[in-house]
Amino acid sequence: MGEKFLYDRLKNKNTNFNVWMAFPGIYSFSMSSLGYLWICKIIDLLEDVNLERICTDTKKTDLMIKDINLLGFSFSFDLDFINIFKTLDKYKIPLKSSDRNENHPIIFGGGPVLSSNPEPFCEFFDFIIIGDGEETNIKAIQVCKNNADKPKSEVLKELSLIEGIYVPSVKQGKVKKASCVLSECIFTPILSEQSFFKNTFIIEIARGCANRCGFCLASYLNLPARFVDYEKIIESIDLGLKNTDRIALLGALISAHPRFDDICDYIYDKRQENPLLEMSVSSLRADSISPNVVKTLVACGQKNTTIAIEAGSDRLRKIINKNLLEEQILQIVSVAKENGLKGLKIYAMIGLPTETQEDLKEMVNLVKKIRTLHKGFNLGFSFSTFVPKPHTPFQWCAREDIKSLEKKQNYLKKEFHKLGIKANFSSPKWDYYQALLSRGGRELGDYVLKVYELGGNIGAFKTAYKEIQKLKNLPDSDFYVQRKYNLAESLPWDFIEVAPGKEFLRKEHARLLQG
Repeated sequence: MGEKFLYDRLKNKNTNFNVWMAFPGIYSFSMSSLGYLWICKIIDLLEDVNLERICTDTKKTDLMIKDINLLGFSFSFDLDFINIFKTLDKYKIPLKSSDRNENHPIIFGGGPVLSSNPEPFCEFFDFIIIGDGEETNIKAIQVCKNNADKPKSEVLKELSLIEGIYVPSVKQGKVKKASCVLSECIFTPILSEQSFFKNTFIIEIARGCANRCGFCLASYLNLPARFVDYEKIIESIDLGLKNTDRIALLGALISAHPRFDDICDYIYDKRQENPLLEMSVSSLRADSISPNVVKTLVACGQKNTTIAIEAGSDRLRKIINKNLLEEQILQIVSVAKENGLKGLKIYAMIGLPTETQEDLKEMVNLVKKIRTLHKGFNLGFSFSTFVPKPHTPFQWCAREDIKSLEKKQNYLKKEFHKLGIKANFSSPKWDYYQALLSRGGRELGDYVLKVYELGGNIGAFKTAYKEIQKLKNLPDSDFYVQRKYNLAESLPWDFIEVAPGKEFLRKEHARLLQG
């Protein structure tokens, strides 16, 4: 399959303990998923475990399902459950854990969706890894291997004793999120020509974000923000450049790395040695785009880069804790243009708490100012709608109704069209159901199953809820999505202990929304 392994694989293992790691998508996407590939690597390096990767388009496997002891799933996006169910069906494994027997493999999952609120999906997994998976996956696999001759129920009890592991069938009380020190650099361990990002060596240089925007799960779920040592990053860059000409820097806020300018300098110097070197980056912190950073991006072939401003007015950016002034945004565009970038892609959000029509007008006025000051500079916008996420200060906030959000979108579409600015908008209807799954509890298990049975399209989400609502006597879906939650009420995900804790989030909620 054109794969190049950047680590020494252990061959001819003398073991009959077999693990499948499944990616809920096609092969090319799996080969661009750094977290998935890194977990596969650390399992593959275990002497007493056989590992095989599978995807939704896997046609032939080396191992047979009857010989698999453990089957793990990466769960990064809300709709991944549809492909997870498809995979289980493909190998004739009952979807609910309660319907599986001792002859079926133990099914587990991990990733940001399950770490934030596993409850709507907990009936489908025997155990769930909450938080960082590097160390917890290994502990879990060893427990399963060492107890392979015991009944599944006993194995699950042993697993429930490990920090960061949630076993839905075992009464555990609180489950503390697993968090690891970034003592090493996480990088692409397998290069592939068939990857969505062909032969790209991705390096994680930071995890979490110290900015802590009030809506941002990536910030609060990964506190404290952690940065990889500069020396480790340089070692990883050197390894990558021995094997490919394409590197990418990854992190929620990579430009907050204390030595980000030095990292860019090092890559710039490497580019002088190798004119084929290409570098890409995830979204940059808007107020930290320096001439040095832009110089490196341009030298390495990038014509555009991405920033997030989230809201159109200084007032609303302050409310959401995005401490970025309009004058800073204008300065960013100047730095980008003056140092060779041809354009910027800007992320923003509609329907944030306290948003008014005036905030949207200020977004339009901001774009007009940029167009006036920087003729010929390309701007592109990508708008999502606000979804309340667990473990954030805005988890209690109401989501705006679909009609109101669509009206706001239509206003921006019209104004941006007048200005000749390209803008993409997420679907408020799809985002509505994302919010439903984000805030729901275990009672939604039959609902997600029905969504899958009905085909998983937008109509299935609506029809399935009507059916399950009657069957399970559930409240209207707006109860989960558009209701402002009481700060004192119990939430489905409260059993997950995430630093700095719920009381801190309450204080942040009050500080941001009440000034």
